Amino acid sequence: MANQKEKLFSDFPAVSTEEWMAKIVADLKGADFEKKLVWRTNEGFNVNPFYRSENIEGLKATDSLPGEFPYVRGTKKDNDWYTRQDISVNDFKAANAKALDILNKGVTSLGFNIDGDDVSAENIKTLLKDICPEAVELNFSTCYRKSLDLIKILVDWYKASGADLMKCFGSVNYDAFKPLLKKGRDAEGWIEKAAEIVKAAAPLPRFRVLGVNAHATNDSGAYIYQELGYALANGNQLLSALVEAGLDATLVAKKIKFNFGIGGNYFMEIAKFRAARWLWAEIVNAYNPICNNECPNKSEDGICRCAAKIYAHAQTSTFNKTVYDAHVNLLRTQTEAMSATIAGINSLTVRPFDETYKTSDDFSERIARNQQLLLKEECHFDKITDPSAGSYYIENLTKSIAEQAWKLFLETDEKGFYEALKTGSVQTAVKASADNRFKALATRREVLLGTNQYPNFTEKASSKIVEKEACGCGCGSNAPYMPLPTDRLATAFEALRLSTEKHGAPTVFMLTIGNLGMRLARAQFSSNFFACAGYKIIDNLGFDTVEAGLKAAREKNADIIVLCSSDDEYATLAPEAHKLIAGKEHLVVAGAPACMDELKAQGIEHFINVKSNVLETLKVFNAKLGIN
Repeated sequence: MANQKEKLFSDFPAVSTEEWMAKIVADLKGADFEKKLVWRTNEGFNVNPFYRSENIEGLKATDSLPGEFPYVRGTKKDNDWYTRQDISVNDFKAANAKALDILNKGVTSLGFNIDGDDVSAENIKTLLKDICPEAVELNFSTCYRKSLDLIKILVDWYKASGADLMKCFGSVNYDAFKPLLKKGRDAEGWIEKAAEIVKAAAPLPRFRVLGVNAHATNDSGAYIYQELGYALANGNQLLSALVEAGLDATLVAKKIKFNFGIGGNYFMEIAKFRAARWLWAEIVNAYNPICNNECPNKSEDGICRCAAKIYAHAQTSTFNKTVYDAHVNLLRTQTEAMSATIAGINSLTVRPFDETYKTSDDFSERIARNQQLLLKEECHFDKITDPSAGSYYIENLTKSIAEQAWKLFLETDEKGFYEALKTGSVQTAVKASADNRFKALATRREVLLGTNQYPNFTEKASSKIVEKEACGCGCGSNAPYMPLPTDRLATAFEALRLSTEKHGAPTVFMLTIGNLGMRLARAQFSSNFFACAGYKIIDNLGFDTVEAGLKAAREKNADIIVLCSSDDEYATLAPEAHKLIAGKEHLVVAGAPACMDELKAQGIEHFINVKSNVLETLKVFNAKLGIN
């Protein structure tokens, strides 16, 4: 039997790429292969419908192993990662109690967000009471102005703890360019400040203190190659400036931490992290960082290969999360977590599904934790390193994303990331990408389930939204530079629907008539269309006459009447409906019939179909109905 299985595939003749293409072209029956089957990505390259072994010949990644330079397949030989949960610290004693509690629930990494005015040695001592620094990764984020003070306090605390500092992992998220990216304010003196921070953190060899917050561009709507390309430019700006300031390249490289976002493009995100390791390793290696230790990872000429290892934290994106049908966010964060962990990140934060509309509670935080634990304990994602290696598709995605990101890196690095931020070129490019995605969402070329497609017809959200307090440090006032955009992908649709809730939902009546299949399909399409604005939908099985349908619509006090039938029947049914309605209600024809121009000439102005801009059309109806 075993011999029979071994011979199974040898019994079939090999099929060449040319033969596959001939078969595909034949099946297309004259349709253009490029237009029908080649995916034109937002990342600036095309994706073919199939790949074969010949497509990965000569690729570097296929010859490398996990833990080996240039680290395409991982910076370590295992695939374990830190399961991180962030805590907003308002009460230090309460935050400490929460930290100790969740450490017993599977968390192996803590992230503390501390207000700048609260940074003090006493508060940090209270916060970290009874936490073993050797057993958990500790990460801290505070106001830009207080990062140095926090690092000095942490160095003293770690020394006093008696812990083996070589076993203590963690970070302080000092982002040199945060004022420009987030607040539109200059980051003057960032080189001197960053140098001070690196020197102050030197006693903690496993602590990363220079944050490259690539998730900021991700959360603003950047495409994947932009997030990666700008992150590399950011990291290299830090590295080059501090080396020029006299710091050791090895030390600086080991103090940089990349904090990436994770979007919903599953395979692309896997490829992004693989490309990130590869490109950052090449950048750092160009500085010839010297290794002064006896390390098995040192090259023959004394170059420190460990310095070239990227340290990548990942967090699920906020850009594609929604207020309406918020439990769908769980599906989004789960696939995002899968992308990141399959790709081999160092640590991961799954953001709670409800954080788009309120401060997350114990339940949503527990679910977010468990999403990671399921991947470890039940799916065993931590047991296999780089399982995507050798995949013809993902290897080609890795190469293509690396090429596009590298091109953008070179363009940005030529002028310097800092100068690019001051001129607004980074922010402008990200905004353009976000605007393209907003347009794609409005026309349903990009889908957010529950927002612009298949909404929950009866859901109300205004009562569950709790406004969050803004930063109180005053660093965003009188901003002279352009910050990154902050709207989520669903923001405009949600604003539209919330306006409807506030006003009271108008009624949309489906006047279904004629061809059974067409009227049912178009009624379903139209119901989903208007429900995106929170309108009340009344569907029907069908009417024998337009007059009967109109009578039923008026009994239901309909504001909008949607005529749902076949294209052929619209030529007679639509003019009849228009005449009977006589402007008392708004008439909409579902579809784009060949006679549309003739119908428009008769005064029928509203048509909805798959090419309609859903958002703009609904805004028009809101205005007509007095909803604002």
